[in-house]
Amino acid sequence: MGSLSSSTMPVDAVWATIDRERLDLADLLADLARAEWEHPSLAEGWRVRDVAAHLALAHTGAGRAALDLIRAGGRMPRMIHDAAVRHAELPPERLVEQIRAMAGSRRKVPGLSPLEPLLDVLVHGQDIAVPLGRPRAMPVDAAAAAATRVWTMRWPMSATFPRVAGVRLVACDTDWAVGDGELVEGPVQALLMVLTGRTAAVRDQLAGPGAARLA
Repeated sequence: MGSLSSSTMPVDAVWATIDRERLDLADLLADLARAEWEHPSLAEGWRVRDVAAHLALAHTGAGRAALDLIRAGGRMPRMIHDAAVRHAELPPERLVEQIRAMAGSRRKVPGLSPLEPLLDVLVHGQDIAVPLGRPRAMPVDAAAAAATRVWTMRWPMSATFPRVAGVRLVACDTDWAVGDGELVEGPVQALLMVLTGRTAAVRDQLAGPGAARLA
């Protein structure tokens, strides 16, 4: 299946990266004009402010999550979206404060590993930054760890982002590769975006005979 030798990170390093990414993203958000908060993100049907609100909800307790799931009729994707939209009614300054306040905390949803909040802040940071034309590079080791998590995680990733088929994804900036088939090469950050359904945003960073196969 390929090399995942660069995909592991010590837990302390994962949390340190999450802290830095949250603080950096909070700085980016604090610099946005009001109109940019209403701009569509990379995620279809989500504004920039909705994505920011989703990240600000990372410390949602089990009780509130259960209530939100009931309100959404038991549909997880609907619950996540609707909860974010409701939370997005807060002033942008408050959302920035909430994201910034998470730095230093290791709180996470029970049952998930620290790689899930890492994955969230990396990918959703791109959902915000890319359509606004604000470059935001991921740390290579963190992007590799998050990409491996997506590739190996079953639910919900297997349902939300089915594994790409018929191609072999190979990073050009670190020792990371998965899949079988025609070669698709690119920075591991771009390959993580492919694995999370955001191929259109990084298509110009991909090379190889298999690139055309990616929808």
